[in-house]
Amino acid sequence: MDHIPQHLAIIMDGNGRWAQKRHLPRIVGHQKGVETVRRVVEECCSLGIKHLTLYAFSSENWGRPADEVAALMGLLAKYLTSELKMLLSNRVRLNVIGETAKLPDNIRQTLEGAVERTRDNDSMTLTLALSYGARDEILRTCQQLAGRVAAGEIAPSDIDEELFSDALDTAGIPDPDLLVRTSGEMRISNFLLWQLAYTELYFSNKFWPDFDRDELHEAIREFGRRQRRFGLTSEQVPDKAEQGGHH
Repeated sequence: MDHIPQHLAIIMDGNGRWAQKRHLPRIVGHQKGVETVRRVVEECCSLGIKHLTLYAFSSENWGRPADEVAALMGLLAKYLTSELKMLLSNRVRLNVIGETAKLPDNIRQTLEGAVERTRDNDSMTLTLALSYGARDEILRTCQQLAGRVAAGEIAPSDIDEELFSDALDTAGIPDPDLLVRTSGEMRISNFLLWQLAYTELYFSNKFWPDFDRDELHEAIREFGRRQRRFGLTSEQVPDKAEQGGHH
């Protein structure tokens, strides 16, 4: 694999259906999904991917049955505690985007602790999208910038793409080069709508618990076969060998 994406984003889909297919409770699918997260994080580290963003819990997921939400929160707390050692040994920095104020207090404290403990790690940034919805993020950003205009800090004409990007939850993180969605569904589901403007999309038919190293490699190989033109013609784009997985 010659072309490794600098930033890989993943919509981890299909845990519940994986479990239902096996006549198991949905939570078992989520538990298996956590094992896949560990495998994928470690593999991305060894491949040299610099940013991995996982859609862990959407703002819409709060509408799921209360017992499933509670079980997901419990899994998240367990993951943060059990995986901290792995994140530290792989020099992974943990980052969170979304409306974390909505998370239960104990989860938020555990999260903040893990973010703080991994703050100086520099091999890869793992961003968890929790209580995250892209439209919500864009609206919050508009409100924040409107507040700055009202306060006289900036003029409306100062608001350009760069200023807007810097006010998003993902400030300081490059846009994803590749988005992978598992389980055969082909939609973006309110994930990183601003940031995905020129991202390559890859849809895998495997449910997330079955997403393995081989499937990850296949997604990255497919990414390497594509020419990213960013609105230009293919003649205007530098040769692929020079282009690599970078902008």
